Amino acid sequence: MGVRSIERGEEAAARLRTSFPKAVVEVWVIDMASYDSVQSFVRKVEKDLDALDIVVLNAGVSKLAFGLNETTKHEETVQINYLSTFLLAILLLPSLKNKSPPGSPGRLTIISSALANIAVLPDHESTSILAALDDPKKFGRPTYGNSKLLGHLFLWKLMDLEYIKAEDVVINLIEPGFLKGTDFNRDVKGGLAVGLMLFQALVARKVADAGTTVVDATVVKGKEAHGCYMADWEVRPFPPFLYTQQGRDTMDKLWGETMAEFGFANARGILEGMK
Repeated sequence: MGVRSIERGEEAAARLRTSFPKAVVEVWVIDMASYDSVQSFVRKVEKDLDALDIVVLNAGVSKLAFGLNETTKHEETVQINYLSTFLLAILLLPSLKNKSPPGSPGRLTIISSALANIAVLPDHESTSILAALDDPKKFGRPTYGNSKLLGHLFLWKLMDLEYIKAEDVVINLIEPGFLKGTDFNRDVKGGLAVGLMLFQALVARKVADAGTTVVDATVVKGKEAHGCYMADWEVRPFPPFLYTQQGRDTMDKLWGETMAEFGFANARGILEGMK
């Protein structure tokens, strides 16, 4: 279990150990706001784990106020939900390929959101996509959905370039549904918080129910889910934007920006090594 706070992670681990006494639950530190922490976590995986079958990347934030990451200078939502998440995904690919059982591909599932389906990126004709998202004037509630749309664009391009074979690692995105009973919206206060709680009571899924969608994506579904977006236990189309020429152009532009951003970690070399 990778967590930013050891204390909170150990609290969750204690509950798991009580429910599953025979399970070995370890808590490792990873701060998704820090590239150094992401790389340190991956080095620990490479050094300490003899086997790696399944990885679920579910770290995410939905910020109410604009903020820049102090180190990377990127907007915090985009930094955690997209940049650090997909850097971690790339860095874990070799271990998932080499440490999974023979004849059984590693599984990598990344938590997404249905809000990607309606996301509209800010204008980036005269600048980079990431720079546009780093502009405080373009920050708002849509930023969360935009951060998830970036993940869809990146995964599609990753599949287009055929870096990852389903025989090695099955990778997909999963929308677990609108949830209640989590701390995800802990920053929401006042009347908005009350309204959110009422809406959650009416339509939101319990965490356990949402968890079954993740289990389905990682364990039940096989190679047919490779490179796919899933929701409600089914493979679903990607956001409509991806099927347009503008979407494809944006995809290519984002890929170039992201590979440049990840150059310090040899991301392109790692992907080439997966072929």
